[in-house]
Amino acid sequence: MICDLHCHTKLSDGSLGIEDVIEQARRMNIDWLSITDHDTMSSFSRADIIGERNGVHILRGVELSAWDKVRSSKVHILCYAPSKPDRLEGLCLKCCEIRKTCSKEMIEKVMEKYPITLESILKNTTSSKSIFKQHIMRALIDYGYALEFYGDLDRQLFNPEVGSCYVEREYPDVNFVIDLIHTAKGVAVMAHPAQYDNIELLEELAKKGKIDGVEVGHYSADESYRKRLYEIAEKYGLIVTGGSDFHGLYNSVPTHLGSETTTKENLDRIIKLASKM
Repeated sequence: MICDLHCHTKLSDGSLGIEDVIEQARRMNIDWLSITDHDTMSSFSRADIIGERNGVHILRGVELSAWDKVRSSKVHILCYAPSKPDRLEGLCLKCCEIRKTCSKEMIEKVMEKYPITLESILKNTTSSKSIFKQHIMRALIDYGYALEFYGDLDRQLFNPEVGSCYVEREYPDVNFVIDLIHTAKGVAVMAHPAQYDNIELLEELAKKGKIDGVEVGHYSADESYRKRLYEIAEKYGLIVTGGSDFHGLYNSVPTHLGSETTTKENLDRIIKLASKM
């Protein structure tokens, strides 16, 4: 059984629509797929219908933005199978507004440097609930200022450490986000800890019994990092997941649906835990 529990569509920062993603999952013989767009659950009903049509089981999911206040760092939490998703709507709206505020400031900074229009950016966001830096980069590529999304220009403009146009704000506290996921009767899994170096936070949350699982299978984690994550998961009995984090054209490295997967045992643990919430 092939289970990819992390991917994105045009509803956030993916380049393909829900139907294209699910049809590709069918072609890849993926049995279970979770569309985990950033801070939006808009895929839920449509994905269920298209998944059934294509013979792909859909595990409802959303990737929520959060903040580690102790280390002043971003962290992403995957929420799976929430039976009361309406309880997450306010959080999703708040996170989208934070992202829109940051994007507006970044766009203003970019437009001071490059003569592109707001319309050239917004045309790439017609389905998305937010504006992402990939949408800005796509406009810059369209007008010939770059040939790739993650090259020199991206670093100059949007690198968190040195980017001249990068803007970031704090998202809701990670403890609040996890508590809200559990209130929504969902399963909380930390996404790609290696990407934001969240391993200390992971262990703290695991010690408190707050987090349900960790995404070990992700392209950002090398073998030594995965080993550390497995050790934490085993020590605290965490669910272990994996997913391609597929964004299509907007991926930072080549990755396709099914390139990272979750075992049936861990999928069953998610479904069982969600049923007990």
